[in-house]
Amino acid sequence: MAGLEFYAGIPGAIGGALTMNAGCYGAETKDVLVSAWGLNRAGERVDYQLADFGYTYRHSEAPADIIWIEATYRGRPDDPAAVQARMTAITERRETTQPIREKTGGSTFKNPEGHSSWKLVDDAGWRGKAFGGAKFSELHSNFMINFADATAADIEGLGEAVRADVKDKFGVDLQWEIRRIGRPA
Repeated sequence: MAGLEFYAGIPGAIGGALTMNAGCYGAETKDVLVSAWGLNRAGERVDYQLADFGYTYRHSEAPADIIWIEATYRGRPDDPAAVQARMTAITERRETTQPIREKTGGSTFKNPEGHSSWKLVDDAGWRGKAFGGAKFSELHSNFMINFADATAADIEGLGEAVRADVKDKFGVDLQWEIRRIGRPA
């Protein structure tokens, strides 16, 4: 089915894709999702249809603490060989442009309106620069890598240092790509 190749390009799990409207190569989760269900912190089942997610760029209105169990996606019939060829092309492209064999959580920052995060990080001089055990990839400067047993403080410190530097140099606020899950009240 066409549409499956979209998921061949997304790092991580389906739960993350649902929560953040993950996307790549011109498509996003919202383009193929039909519905999903999961469990909230109380262990209660929650059902969502596409419209319930309130998707925008790398964001959903779904609570971040839902554990997604199942999702239904809409595909398009297509020749299996054509789908496999697109999936292979996406995988090859990712391997040459992204550090997918490294310990990374994927893209670090959202693209601000009118900018590319990787370019801002690169132009600010952070490509390959380390902070504790974390650094920005030499291959793609919007990917943070745990290269030496980085702590959460290393990762957050590096990201915040880059955010401050980009803001100072270019006047642009970088936003983290991931959503932080708060403690329950």
